[in-house]
Amino acid sequence: MNLFLTRAWQDAWWKYWGSTPGFELVSEGRGCSGLYLDRYRYKGVLPVTCLQFIGTNYRRLSTPRTEYNSLPIATPDAIFSVDWSEAVLADMQEDAPAVRALLDLAGERQCLVRRVGDDVAYAIETNGLFSDYLARLGSGTRLRLYNRRSVLEQVGGVTIGNWWPDKLVSFFELLNDFHRDRWGQPCFNETSLAFHQEFLRNIVHEGGRPELSVLCVSGRPVSVLYNVLYRNVAYNLQAGFVENFHKKLALGTLHLGYSIEAAFDNREVEAFDLLAGGGKNEDYKAKLATVRTPLVSLMLVRSRLFKLLYRIKDSR
Repeated sequence: MNLFLTRAWQDAWWKYWGSTPGFELVSEGRGCSGLYLDRYRYKGVLPVTCLQFIGTNYRRLSTPRTEYNSLPIATPDAIFSVDWSEAVLADMQEDAPAVRALLDLAGERQCLVRRVGDDVAYAIETNGLFSDYLARLGSGTRLRLYNRRSVLEQVGGVTIGNWWPDKLVSFFELLNDFHRDRWGQPCFNETSLAFHQEFLRNIVHEGGRPELSVLCVSGRPVSVLYNVLYRNVAYNLQAGFVENFHKKLALGTLHLGYSIEAAFDNREVEAFDLLAGGGKNEDYKAKLATVRTPLVSLMLVRSRLFKLLYRIKDSR
């Protein structure tokens, strides 16, 4: 089971977004993703009843991304016992047995199947030696991830600390400030911030270990990594750093290097998961990863009217 299937993640998401008008809980999920119905009118006209995973929403909401979603392998047909016009099942592992079973069932039940999203999640296996991992990287990537530590250390004394749990609020303030400077807006709005704090408080009861990593130079915080260790995997959920700190340093990548090395040194950790998504200037995750997991988002359409409308739309 992955981090996004925990009660801590699923329950916190439903706590903060489950009261949205039109939402109805279908199943909480145990070892798989929970499900809910979203009833609304598309463009204020067409009535839609959309089945979705808890942690995701198609069209109406923007919330923290929930990846590696999963249907129950033994009974993927359970979703057809619910009344919906369309089902949007996002960010599933494309090669998962439940996905193959779902596609077979969709064909049998004459559903229109649409691919509404494709992505790749990136991870680094950490069972071997960090030195061997570095040796396999391209020279430019190795330089940014590790070799330029000496340049950073010349700027000032380098320290890395975990701000969980005593400086939880300060950590997210830093993360938001760094994102505001880099992207023009904070990383998390008020609701998302409350969600993440709730999630972190509860994940420890399921064996998770928050690692709110803050890299300081001469006592000044310059980079943060929002990591959570769960079931032998270190998940990197977010990152932020001072823009243009030093012309020779990719500060965020350098901080990742320290975190990845710590994962290699920790015998409990088998992988460092960078998740899906790209960087602002380059696809740095692809250069660092040793494992790539294709993700797919599928829409199943039951409604005859919607089948017709989607076929017209897709033919254009």
